[in-house]
Amino acid sequence: MQPFLAHPFDSDRLHEECGIFGATGLTDAANFVALGLHALQHRGQEAGGIIAHDPEHGFNSAHRFGYVRDNFTKTDVMATLPGPLAIGHVRYSTAGTKANTAIRDVQPFFGEFSMGGCAIAHNGNITNAAALRRELIERGSIFQSSSDSECIIHLMARSIQRNIPERMKDALRRIEGAFSVIAMTRTKLIGVRDPLGVRPLVMGRVGDDGFVLASETCALDIIGAEFIREVEPGEMVVISKGKVETSRPFGPSTGRFCIFEHVYFSRPDSIIGGRSVYETRRQIGVELAREAPIEADLVCPVPDSGTPAAIGYAQESGIPYGMGIIRNQYMGRTFIEPTEQIRNMGVRLKLNVNRSLIAGKRVVLVDDSVVRGTTSRKIKDMILDAGAAEVHFRIASPPTAWPCFYGVDTPEREKLLAAQMSPDEMRDWIGVDSLAFVSLDGLYRAVGEAKGRNAKCPQYCDACFSGDYPVAPFDQLERGFRMKPGSETAMHEAAE
Repeated sequence: MQPFLAHPFDSDRLHEECGIFGATGLTDAANFVALGLHALQHRGQEAGGIIAHDPEHGFNSAHRFGYVRDNFTKTDVMATLPGPLAIGHVRYSTAGTKANTAIRDVQPFFGEFSMGGCAIAHNGNITNAAALRRELIERGSIFQSSSDSECIIHLMARSIQRNIPERMKDALRRIEGAFSVIAMTRTKLIGVRDPLGVRPLVMGRVGDDGFVLASETCALDIIGAEFIREVEPGEMVVISKGKVETSRPFGPSTGRFCIFEHVYFSRPDSIIGGRSVYETRRQIGVELAREAPIEADLVCPVPDSGTPAAIGYAQESGIPYGMGIIRNQYMGRTFIEPTEQIRNMGVRLKLNVNRSLIAGKRVVLVDDSVVRGTTSRKIKDMILDAGAAEVHFRIASPPTAWPCFYGVDTPEREKLLAAQMSPDEMRDWIGVDSLAFVSLDGLYRAVGEAKGRNAKCPQYCDACFSGDYPVAPFDQLERGFRMKPGSETAMHEAAE
């Protein structure tokens, strides 16, 4: 089976790299992992994999292209994954080959060491992977995939430590960038977050002896797991025989969690930092209404990601809320587009305008972000074709002007509309009556920082908006990427 083809609508969105899930102390743990991955499908639809361990049959794996529901609900597949310990991964590629993904690039990855086997699943991006890969190949390592995550296995293989958790610590201390990692040995489930905690990882309990690790709390809900806590930035947890051991492999650290998780990546029914993602997004809409009011007749979300913010905007502004755009829920990523005429339909294959509601109205459209801007133009055209009197865009994030190198598939900077145009120029290019983004301080207030952003020491990673990268993107700098003037000095001062 070939990898799924992305729909044109998806090319104007930022994509998370993946979701990860692990379970231990449960009969047929792989079944729980499959359910958890299904809940995390929004984080990656390209491919998925599960590795399980059973004392009698050892390690077994299954890696497939496509959706979890199409692969890991089949009895014959799940029967090959017995045992009380398993981990899994759903993928949207940001590193390695894109659009030509080979099955060998699909995680989890597995390595056999002298003290036993170990499988790992990684969410994030290793920003010094190219340099590490060159070094490892020069020293004799043979890579099987194009994924940056495979560096972790090779670094572990070269460690002189006597057990796998310690080898993992050795390996991860060599890595720069963002990583939440779930790993498993024959008897242990391991979870680690990088010192800045850029990507998420949470821990839950099932019954007396069952434990799970997941990218988001919504994956705990689907299996009825009790949320225990988030794995902290720079923390390693090792779960074995119903007990949790914790350590700090990287020393003291200050978290810089990805603020875009609040805006778009995480599911709205997840909890981040004790705060409902849905409520945060609704509050972004409230901030938008305060910062960028407009006289209008109707507030409409661009479904589905703009919905909570549109509700907040309507509540704060007093303008009626309505579903002016309807999403085709059955428009999957496998849709075959055989002709140029069909391809030119673009967004209309996925979204349709509720004409009777829109006609003659001054419409406020609320969306989560503007990336290339092409989708915004098409949606504007659809709204005007339906007879809207005016179209006003309100965006529930600041202008996306810088690429992310920490596990998000972002276009090159020259393809980001906000990197090339001012907000007024963007308004004219999209062709709307007005365009406004929530401010960076407004976004911080919405996520619970009452005083807004601390410019000297930002509470979150917001590099895609500010250009302030918390970790130097070494591989990208080698390729000629130019950071914002003063950024490297600021990173050096923050490190000290």
